[in-house]
Amino acid sequence: MKSLLTRQRRINPVYLSFMAVSFMTGVAGALQAPTLSLFLTREVQVSPFWVGLFFTINAIAGIVVSLLMAKRSDNQGDRRNLILFCCLMATLNALLFAFNRHYLTLVTLGVFLSALASVSIPQVFALAREYADQSAREVVMFSSVMRAQLSLAWVIGPPLSFALALNYGFVTLFCVAAGIFLLSMLLIWRTLPSVPRVVASPEEVLTQLSPWKDSQVRLLFIASVTMWACNTMYIIDMPLYISTTLGLPEKLAGLLMGTAAGLEIPIMLLAGHYARRTGKRNLMLLALVAAMVFYLGLVMFQSRTALMVLQLFNAAFVGIIAGIGMLWFQDLMPGRAGAATTLFTTSISTGMIIAGIIQGTMSERFGHESVYWLALGLAVLALGLASRVRDVVDR
Repeated sequence: MKSLLTRQRRINPVYLSFMAVSFMTGVAGALQAPTLSLFLTREVQVSPFWVGLFFTINAIAGIVVSLLMAKRSDNQGDRRNLILFCCLMATLNALLFAFNRHYLTLVTLGVFLSALASVSIPQVFALAREYADQSAREVVMFSSVMRAQLSLAWVIGPPLSFALALNYGFVTLFCVAAGIFLLSMLLIWRTLPSVPRVVASPEEVLTQLSPWKDSQVRLLFIASVTMWACNTMYIIDMPLYISTTLGLPEKLAGLLMGTAAGLEIPIMLLAGHYARRTGKRNLMLLALVAAMVFYLGLVMFQSRTALMVLQLFNAAFVGIIAGIGMLWFQDLMPGRAGAATTLFTTSISTGMIIAGIIQGTMSERFGHESVYWLALGLAVLALGLASRVRDVVDR
């Protein structure tokens, strides 16, 4: 009887709701992103230049809107209502792409709605952190399991995205995404809690005025941007590298990405389990060492088997920084879970913009291998920056 009560206590329905919401919103996003360039090329019929411009404008708009919304979310209003609003914007955005083929409309109204929609996932994680802190639950493991839901969504989403787009058309694809966002809204409305604001200490108020005045936050942000630039350069360049430089089948690129995404899930869970024992800082430094091994291995070993084995190091790198990196920002910015989580996601977007510029220039002028030598150098730089950021005692 005692063991049954203990088991019921451990199975928290609110935690399960957070998992379901992160997975569903992740799947909806993973349905739209992989085929977006294909949609713009085939359906909207624009040139590669306008496709690239769309992605750049979309990334910049996402950064600006996320930072503005994050500041408001930490100071006023119910964070759950903000999440509902963002999911509504995501639904409208998906329907716009389903039934509109006018580039100017998509790059203005569509980008605006997409920027508002992109706030939803950081806010879900911020609400989860606040709920875990309030209920005195294990924060790191909970967040790691939630982040694993996003990785699982990206294992399932891209293949399903191509299957729907190629077999049933983009109208069906975007309508399915809109339907998932609507189901997510229902789940959020019925199950996620409203967490009251915690009164900040004078020291925390000073940090809230401008987190950029904290040198530790600045260092971690620059390090995070550098890490995600490395990862994005690899994602952009790898399909071209293995087909044009190594002469391997193009379908191997999908296999490598899927393998890495699948391996990230257990690594995230292990990182969450050992974070209290080893510290977030040590885990992040370990992830960067794995990145250095990975990028060096890409130019040293060029067989199919070697590339598959190297995905273990790639998964260790991405799996740890994706989960632990966000928690490190939150620890350095107490009382500002929304701003901290958004700052982390902003570092990802910033890294993506930088990577797009660097990858194209490096591969065109110096060849694809130069991209990975540069990524190796950037990983070393990130290691030096991250080593100067203090660890925070786990709560």
